[in-house]
Amino acid sequence: MSTEPLPARRWPAWLTAPWLMLLLPALYSLVDAALVARDAPWWQVLLSVLAAVVLLWRRRFPVTVLLLTMPGSYVDDIWLAPITAVYTVAAERPAPRVVVPCATLFALVEFFHWPLSEQNFTLGRETALYAIQSVMLAAGPAATGLLSRTRRELAARLDELTRGQERESRLLAERVLVSERGRLAREMHDVVSHQVSLISIQAGALQVSTTDPAAVATARTIRELSVRTLDELRQMVGVLRTASPRPDAPLAPQPRLADLPRLIEESGLAAEAELSPGDRPWPEAVERAAYRTVQEALTNITKYAPEAAVHVKVRSRGRRLRVEVRNDAPPGRPAEILPGGGHGLVGLRERAQLLGGTLTAGPTTDGGFEVRADLPASRG
Repeated sequence: MSTEPLPARRWPAWLTAPWLMLLLPALYSLVDAALVARDAPWWQVLLSVLAAVVLLWRRRFPVTVLLLTMPGSYVDDIWLAPITAVYTVAAERPAPRVVVPCATLFALVEFFHWPLSEQNFTLGRETALYAIQSVMLAAGPAATGLLSRTRRELAARLDELTRGQERESRLLAERVLVSERGRLAREMHDVVSHQVSLISIQAGALQVSTTDPAAVATARTIRELSVRTLDELRQMVGVLRTASPRPDAPLAPQPRLADLPRLIEESGLAAEAELSPGDRPWPEAVERAAYRTVQEALTNITKYAPEAAVHVKVRSRGRRLRVEVRNDAPPGRPAEILPGGGHGLVGLRERAQLLGGTLTAGPTTDGGFEVRADLPASRG
């Protein structure tokens, strides 16, 4: 025998539409008024119809609607309109100081029904049963309204708890991600810094032991680049290992357009530079993106075409800064391919898009390669 729970039954959407839930009580109260007051005088019929019609405003003015149903309930034996009004008061205004007087008023109106008779003031079994009936007739819808209100509040609370649990799950996942990021940062620092330190030491040893001026200059450049790489690596690892960096934490100077001549010179490539960014004060993010674009392009040329002629152009075009790095077709055999992750150009393109610019990269017709970025002075 299967013990799986049965799926919850869902009512059609039109059966639970708000307008239908508002209209139905008024309709069946009109039917009740028509059946009870069909032989009554016109003013009694009018009071009964009024009691049914005002139910359309019961959610906005529950206490007022209840008071307007009392005359019809008093002169005619209608139940559905006042019962609905008492239920609405309990569901919309659940405070005891509101619910108890309203339910008591309906019980009194039902007990001392018009026209009054001597039986209402005599002590007897029938009078007691009628009093109990009047109380139950008022207490039933009041209790049901309070129960409905409690159910809605519990559902809202459960929904809030569910959202809180989902939020805590996301925070826990982010905390695990931060912890893993710190661990990877330590691993990266240990591995990469060790290898770069060895390169720096070997370059320093070569600089001391050789007498060739060209070899000394090359060794000095390698050592300076290694030291600078170690500094940048430590800064990046520090950022990765810090979940919430202090706002007053010192930051290293970021590369700007003024640093491009040194970058091109230290690349070791046969580069022809045309740097004319103009007199406009470009935003720091734009200058940094331009620097990283040239840096990544020169790095790729060093990997794949170190002997090719290189052309670097950085110039102002109105409110946009254009960066072009192009290399000619490499002469001779292709250079030895160095390992790479393939993420450099993707990161540059995303950086340019965040600034509101564009970046394109691809081969040229003469067998070379070109990287071009257009960076705006502002998002506007």
